[in-house]
Amino acid sequence: MVSKSEPDMAPRNNVITCLGGEDTAMESRPIPIPRAGELLLKLRCVGFCGTDLFKLTTNSVKPGMVLGHEIVGEIAALGEGVNQFSLGERVTVPHHVPCGSCRLCLSDNETMCEIFRDDLMEPGGFADHVLIRDRATAQATHKVPDTVSDEAAVFMEPAACVLRGVNRSGIGPEGTAAIMGGGSMGLLHLLVIKAAYPFVKVLLIDPVVNRSSLAAELGADKTAAPGDDALAAATAMTDGYGVDAVFDTVGGASLLEAGLTLSRQGGSVILFAHAPHGQCANFDLNNLFKYERRVIGTYSGALSEQAAVLALITSGRLDPTPLVSHTMPLDDFARGYRLAKERKALKILFTPSLEASSL
Repeated sequence: MVSKSEPDMAPRNNVITCLGGEDTAMESRPIPIPRAGELLLKLRCVGFCGTDLFKLTTNSVKPGMVLGHEIVGEIAALGEGVNQFSLGERVTVPHHVPCGSCRLCLSDNETMCEIFRDDLMEPGGFADHVLIRDRATAQATHKVPDTVSDEAAVFMEPAACVLRGVNRSGIGPEGTAAIMGGGSMGLLHLLVIKAAYPFVKVLLIDPVVNRSSLAAELGADKTAAPGDDALAAATAMTDGYGVDAVFDTVGGASLLEAGLTLSRQGGSVILFAHAPHGQCANFDLNNLFKYERRVIGTYSGALSEQAAVLALITSGRLDPTPLVSHTMPLDDFARGYRLAKERKALKILFTPSLEASSL
């Protein structure tokens, strides 16, 4: 019989590893040890992001990679020199952090910083234990207030991405907006807009009746199906002008063209979703040029948006928890992925593996 003191009985880290294509499996790895300036988190919950879905469905992850980045964790170990946190505290932290001093950072383009896309989580968020690198520990790790649930705090990173697009859209406090897509990110756009600008009128566009009904419950002023219904609703809501800002949470050339049609002269279309690989837009350029419309790409959220979102959540103005449709342990990752791929779920949260939960 092997005793628990022997090396192969040491605590292990259950992770969801990519095998290639869409296949994943739970794998046992050593628990990372934090070095100077780093944190080790024990997972409390991690969100399944649209980017995770995109990477798996498009076969753009390398075998052995661990995805996941929307996390809330409990501090399990502190690296040397980390004095601002204590063991057992709940925190939420993003995986991307800019340098803060390059030309892009100083031009308010932090999300384009050369080192911003460095993944500062090891091995990734879909793991029982997650190591947070020193740059993220020092600049981007936020303590979660006792009044804020894990289910709300886990939205800090995705909601910050949304807020950046809202801030860049040029929409005013009493403006009008249309959101194309009523999935988790489309509905999160609705909640963030209403939290930041309560008097903005919002039209949510989606072909699925249940999602439109939920959008109305969450505060949408109007809902419509894509196409003629959406155009009629936008026209009626704005006295014929078109909306100030259109947020595309679906992606693709046809959505961009539809967004330009819905927007007013001088309005903006914000692209918040991946288009199919290699797809090019095809629309009348004069529709952009002559009417001074703007097309804005928005990729992620910077540190300022993350802090602002956490403040909105803490104040109660932003409550994203109605978007959570499923919660399940990491052991059920394949099931969660299938639900997301088949559009049978809104937001899926994964909790630690059953083995870790039993310890």
